[in-house]
Formats: sequence, structure tokens, C-alpha cells
Amino acid sequence: MEQQQAGPRPQQSPDQAQRALEHPQPKALSTPAFLAWVLGLTLLIFVLSYLAGSETRLVGLLIFLPAIAASVGTVRQTQAASAWATAGGAISVARDPGYHLDDAITLALTLLFAVLAVFGARWRIARDTELLRLRSTAAVIQQHILHPLPELTSQVRVDGIFEPLQEDKLFGGDIYDVADTPHGTRVLIGDVQGKGLSAVGVAFAVLGGFREAAHREPTLTGLVDALETSVVRHNAYARQSGEPERFVTALVVSVDPLDRGTAQVVNCGHLAPFLVRAPLPPDTVQLGATGVPLGLASLVREERSAAGVCFPPDSTMLLYTDGLSEARDGNGAFYPLAERLAALVGPTGAAADATGGELARALRDDMRAFSHPYQQDDLAVLTLRRISPADRARAVPPGAPAG
Repeated sequence: MEQQQAGPRPQQSPDQAQRALEHPQPKALSTPAFLAWVLGLTLLIFVLSYLAGSETRLVGLLIFLPAIAASVGTVRQTQAASAWATAGGAISVARDPGYHLDDAITLALTLLFAVLAVFGARWRIARDTELLRLRSTAAVIQQHILHPLPELTSQVRVDGIFEPLQEDKLFGGDIYDVADTPHGTRVLIGDVQGKGLSAVGVAFAVLGGFREAAHREPTLTGLVDALETSVVRHNAYARQSGEPERFVTALVVSVDPLDRGTAQVVNCGHLAPFLVRAPLPPDTVQLGATGVPLGLASLVREERSAAGVCFPPDSTMLLYTDGLSEARDGNGAFYPLAERLAALVGPTGAAADATGGELARALRDDMRAFSHPYQQDDLAVLTLRRISPADRARAVPPGAPAG
């Protein structure tokens, strides 16, 4: 099981990601920090040399300055540290004139290490710049693939978070989308089998199929059948090219008109959502039988069916992937999602007044505190806030068709 650093990473906007792609800047020490540790380490070495009465021997420790600068600083900082270390050694030897073999060796090694450190810094920065460019490219692509949040329709306000945490994979396996259609607001959340670039094709297929079929198909089961076809076709191409076939767990929601207070849900092997509605405690939405993931329908005889669920005004439906529910702590215990959600939205909880993205972020922060530093997977959490009649009147202009 891969372990991932639990610290949050801020999401980039498309403009920020584009600028990072054009001008990648690897992390390096700031100039004040660089000067502080160079001067401080130099002072420490000379003080110890003076106290020990062996200046020319201890001053050889300055040879570590270029090496440290090469690992955390810029090329210019490494050049400055190299010149500083060489000058310090030369000055120390000059204070005790006369030929000493060990002094000559120390100066020669300092100069050699200084040159190697500069070349090492150039190589590290070139490598980091290339990696940064790759990650920025992935960020730009992923930002354009996924629907920007929040999204306000005439029926719901969709908000949430999406964080692909495995940086070495560049792309996360979680997907989501929102479509405001003549058939109601339709929302998709899913998890592609596998991670990284090899799973991007399936994500493209599902999202492209959803964006086209969500407006075309009058029934939710028809929409899901179209998504199944998209995955099957992609797997056929993958099989021809020697790539592995993949499946996708997904939950597809269609919000009924406001006066009905209901929604239709098709579960394709995904996690059941929660319904949050004050003052009642959060409750798992009962969906009945769970269908197979997208791409595997040919393995079973039963057809997928839509479940009608209660979704009244001023309630919130919480959709999520297993990056939330299957997070583990250091002892291997799973994150108690139902219990923690109830505590967060309770009267004294940190998210007691949260109704959208704030609830998603509160859950993310609480999960990270529980699993730190053992978070292993990508994370997607969506909140569907059912708007009230007053909110709908503000969201839908007079004379506009009702969704």
C-alpha cells in the first residue's frame, strides 16, 4: 500500500497552471535563508576552530557548503557557496604560511567539490524543472477535463473538492461531472480502476459520454447504458493496443423537479451517498440493489435500475469516493465516515452550519487528521445542496423554463 504525505496541496486555477507550465520554478532557498545558513555555519566552524586551536583542519568542513547549496539552492547560490568555501579555506591557509601537504589536499578537494556541486545543482534544477513542467501539464489537462465548481442550476448547488494526491501518478483516478439538462440536473461521480496516465483514456471516455448522453437520454438508465457503451468501446481499443481493460465504479444522480422533492440514482458499484438535513442526523441513502461497475455489464444478466430517493429542499446529498471512506490510520483502522459526518454536522460540530463546499472541506480536513500521515488515495467529495423555492426564484430568471 502506497503511503502519501497528508499535507494539503492547494488546487491551481487553469490560469495559474498555465503560467506554471510556461515558467516552471523549482523550489529553492530564499536569499535571506541562504545567507543566514552560510554565514551561520561559517561562523560556527571558525569558532570551533579557534577553540580547538586547529583552524586549518576544521576549516575543511566548509567543503560541505557547496554540497548543501547544490541540494536545496539555485545555481547562483551554489556558485556563491563554492566561492565562499574556497576563499575561506585559502584565507585560513594563508594565515599559516608554509607548505603543508594536508592544507594543499584540503584546498584541492574544496575546489573539486565546488565545481562538482555547481554541475550537480544545474542537473538537479533541470530535472526538477522538467518534472514540474510535466506536473503542470497534467494539472492544466485535468482542470479542463473536470467541471469547475461550484455549479448552480435551477435545482441544486453542486460544490465540493477534488484532489489527486499521488503526485508521481500525475493524474488521479477519480472523476466527476455536472450537467444542467432539460431532463433535470444530472451529476456523475466515479472512480476509474487504476491510476496514472494509463487510466486517463477511460476517464475521457466516461466524461465525454456523460456530457453528450446527459442531454440526449430522457431516462437515467438510458444515460448509464450510454456510459457503459463508452467504457466497452474504450476497452476494445485498449485490447487492440495491448493496454489493460478497465472498469469504472460510478454513481449517477438525476434531480427531479423541486415540487417532487426526490431524485433518481443509479449505482454502478459505487459507494452509497449520505443525505444531510438539519435537524435530523445524516443518513445513508438506501439505493436497493447495487449494479456492476461500468464496463462489466456483460458479465451479469440483471439490468441496472434507477432508485427513487427522498431529496427535499434545503437538504444536502453527499457523494464521495473511497479516498474518503477507506482512509486508514496508523493502526489500519478505516475512517469512520458516518460517525464523523454526524459529529461534524451536529449542533456543536465544526460544520454545523455548512451546506456545501464547506462541508466537503471539513470532512477532508477531519479525515486527514485521522489518517495522518498514512493517506493513500485520491479524494473527490461532492455536495448537492437542494435549493429552496426562494433560492430557485433567484436562480431562475422570470420567464425562463423551469428545470
